[in-house]
Amino acid sequence: MDELTYDRQATEAREARELAPYAMRSASSAGRRTPEPADPLRTCWERDRDRLVHCTAFRRLMYKTQVFINRRGDHQRTRLSHSLEVHQVARSVGSALGLNEPLCEALALAHDIGHPPFGHRGEDALNALLEDHGGFRHNAQVLRVVDLLERRSPDYPGLNLTREVRESLLKHEKGADWPADLEPRPRRPWLEAQVVDLADSTAYNMHDIEDGIAAGMFSEEEIREEVEPWRTAREVVGRRHPGFLAVTEDANLRVKRVSNQLIKTCINDLIESSRARIRDAGIERAQQAREHAGSLVGYGPEVSGQVAELSAFLWERVYRHPLLVEFSVYAREVLGALFEAYSASPGEMAPWYRAWADDVGLPRAVCDYLAGMTDRFAEQECTRLTGR
Repeated sequence: MDELTYDRQATEAREARELAPYAMRSASSAGRRTPEPADPLRTCWERDRDRLVHCTAFRRLMYKTQVFINRRGDHQRTRLSHSLEVHQVARSVGSALGLNEPLCEALALAHDIGHPPFGHRGEDALNALLEDHGGFRHNAQVLRVVDLLERRSPDYPGLNLTREVRESLLKHEKGADWPADLEPRPRRPWLEAQVVDLADSTAYNMHDIEDGIAAGMFSEEEIREEVEPWRTAREVVGRRHPGFLAVTEDANLRVKRVSNQLIKTCINDLIESSRARIRDAGIERAQQAREHAGSLVGYGPEVSGQVAELSAFLWERVYRHPLLVEFSVYAREVLGALFEAYSASPGEMAPWYRAWADDVGLPRAVCDYLAGMTDRFAEQECTRLTGR
């Protein structure tokens, strides 16, 4: 029996044979800004994925807010656990559609590393502080992190990722903000990037249900009464486990079983609806998906309506909850105090960022420093510099 080969060339050959015709092939990558020899074992996107997993910005996600600040509890999602959940959903959907899994993985793991401390509240605070200096957008900050702020080699700044990954991280950027070196701006992202975008919203919808119930923002009874897809998922669980929902006293298990059923429904529909949409559009090459009039990865009409219903419920019960409104004020106070302190005394920043200010200007350097902080480091620095 011939020995199996698992090096880069063998993987590229398997991609050519086994992936869907509309999937990205690593052998056709446009490459990196700073050319590097190909890795003998890993494809270019396996290499990108690994660089992201080992970078500082990825590790910091462990202590960055997703919705609830890390110190509120040990079981609430952080940016890191959210990113891993997005990674899992993206792999499931990407694999079922015959897409390039390592590219899906790299995009899923990187998609949130531009977020500042305190979640979207921190993003809003930094955007206001940088109003006169170009503002703050977390998608643009992702590219700054991987292109400029991470440091892994003396030969180039950043992580030197492939063009396909860099471009896909900017999926929500407007044409006016599109980097010149990534022109022309595509009409649509690659299918792998479309999968990660839907995996992101699918993951946070499900985990925000669990975290919202755990935080006491709403009850199981309220979501059952107000959200039809939750009721439907409960019925499926009830048929699979007769009597369980009525008699169990394990609330965490009860919620988990229903939310798992709901995410399963969403993932299955996402796969089937996307496959049909790609087939009906006659997509036979990756580039055709980029030129298509609309997104090809998405839910069917019925589940799309159910997801919209769930999102509206979460928006009202979680994202506009008084606790998070109060958190917005806190994020503005902490980041505002730090921005003022570092702007007045740049020597209080880490040495690298002091030099960075000479290249990009003090306001942007301070913003980059703040955006890279974890929640707890921002709080510690605020106490150290202001006594608050």
